[in-house]
Amino acid sequence: MVVRRPPGRRAQILAVAADRFHRSGYHQVSMTEVAAGVGITAPALYRHFRGKPELLDRAVRLGLDALAEGLRPARTTADLGAALAAVAVGHRALGTLVQRDARLLPPARRAALRRELRADVALMVAVLRAERPELAVGDAELLCWSALSACAGLSYQSAAPQPRRAEALLREVVAAVLAVSPGGTAAGPAAVAGPRPTPEPGARARREELLAAAVRLFHQRGFDNVSTDQLGAAVGISGPSVYRHFDSKAELLAASLVRSRERLWHEVDGAIAAAAGPGAALDAGLGAYVDFALRNGDYLGAMLSETERLAPPDRRAAVDFRRDFLRTWVGLLRQVRPGYDAAAARIRVHALFALVNDGVRNRPHNARPDLGDCLLRLGRAVLGLS
Repeated sequence: MVVRRPPGRRAQILAVAADRFHRSGYHQVSMTEVAAGVGITAPALYRHFRGKPELLDRAVRLGLDALAEGLRPARTTADLGAALAAVAVGHRALGTLVQRDARLLPPARRAALRRELRADVALMVAVLRAERPELAVGDAELLCWSALSACAGLSYQSAAPQPRRAEALLREVVAAVLAVSPGGTAAGPAAVAGPRPTPEPGARARREELLAAAVRLFHQRGFDNVSTDQLGAAVGISGPSVYRHFDSKAELLAASLVRSRERLWHEVDGAIAAAAGPGAALDAGLGAYVDFALRNGDYLGAMLSETERLAPPDRRAAVDFRRDFLRTWVGLLRQVRPGYDAAAARIRVHALFALVNDGVRNRPHNARPDLGDCLLRLGRAVLGLS
């Protein structure tokens, strides 16, 4: 008797894999877990895909193919917004997979994915400039990348929003982003943090240097690709000497993310608390967040990509911080815009963070001298403040 495979089995496997990678992180998901989610055995799964790298590659490609297919017939910026919103909702894992996990693919595949995204952005730029011919190509590209990032923010919501409502809101967000005039005059927002402490001599200073180097290297290369020898060399010591300050590389990762979170909270919460009234507080918080992001892109990248590598207690602490940070912004935004319910405010705040976090890390736009001013304008547009 011939046993036929259920129709669409490969698509079912990819949907489960994308969801698992999205929720838990690529490194935390096994082929056995994916197989169980589909209701097959691991050997049966290997008959469809050779391993996790291929699963990740195909899951990302599935979302990007949907994006390209949605954008191809677009003729207006409203069409662009509809396409981006539909993919963000229908392929909610895509933002996480591209921004966090795709860097784990082989270099040639990463380069191919980047080319596909650039082709999508080029299509968007042509549509945008047809409606706004006054825009320079670089400005139009910044707006289109920002619209992609804002929609990708939906990936980071812990609970799935109501699909039609989310699509409608994201269409509004994309329209607001694509309407921004990005040319700025300021080099960036003024720093709001207090004076930085002077380095202390001895072991404590070396520990602080290691924390800063760890954030940079873990972001640039990934936790698994950074050795203690590389960490030591970054601060002028031998690899084994790292263990005089931290018991393990995992402890160094946890401590570096904690220190960065403390600085983020100090700067942003301090700016919010010092402002008079919700509107001023939201403006001050936005300026402080953009300023922090401009100076700490490595931390934002490491927070995004390496949190899943933490031990469970440290991971919970990181997730709790994100939740509390988000709650502060959602509450503040709803005071300024009382017409927003909690779901709408969360979508907009997630869009803001994704837009800024990508904006300070994505080349070549992160080299713009007016990037801070541009991000402030884009941030206000995403929040519905402009």
